[in-house]
Amino acid sequence: NPINAQYGRGKSEMIMAQGIACISLSINKFATDMILYTNENYRFLSLPPELTTGSSIMPHKKNPDVYELIRAYTNSLINLPGQISLIISNLTTGYHRDFQLLKEYLFPAINKMEELLDIVEYTLPRLKINKNIIDDQKYEYLLTVDAVNELVKEGIPFRDAYRQVGQKIENGHFEKPAELQHSHEGSLGNLKIEQIRVQVKTLAQNNPYRKIQNILSRLLVD
Repeated sequence: NPINAQYGRGKSEMIMAQGIACISLSINKFATDMILYTNENYRFLSLPPELTTGSSIMPHKKNPDVYELIRAYTNSLINLPGQISLIISNLTTGYHRDFQLLKEYLFPAINKMEELLDIVEYTLPRLKINKNIIDDQKYEYLLTVDAVNELVKEGIPFRDAYRQVGQKIENGHFEKPAELQHSHEGSLGNLKIEQIRVQVKTLAQNNPYRKIQNILSRLLVD
């Protein structure tokens, strides 16, 4: 029945738009993390000069413009399902010229999605990790819970251990543990990197989209 065919108009586009929106959401979070963690207040990561721009007045600044633009573009793509939904809703059964506008939104979105994946693939291996960031004084209290747990292992009740560590912090006498004693799966002492590497590699091999596969492969690098 031709009505059945017409009734499917817009639904395939909606499914594609939702897929693009989901991928955009992941890229958006990644870009936002990079913007946050490369700024001077965190400095977990750094970007090479070719991926930053300078300030018009402050010579020391290196702006992560590439990630800011990725964030802006992905925010637009996340809204794509809503745009398509508004075009195909409020229509009676049958063909309507409204469907023509679907291409104006969907096709450019597909092209932009491919561009963004290319950029992410390019930037990933060029990120530099600051391996000694934990030695920065502002992260002095990052391991207070570890200090409490060490006291608990010695037989001190958690409530008392909590108070002891808190008192040392207030008095300025707190010293972070020299070594981490983490052993549970996923902790700093047992990250299960090799297991994650195998899972990501399997996912990449089974992924039909070459761009996404290449990006996942980049994550296999230590």
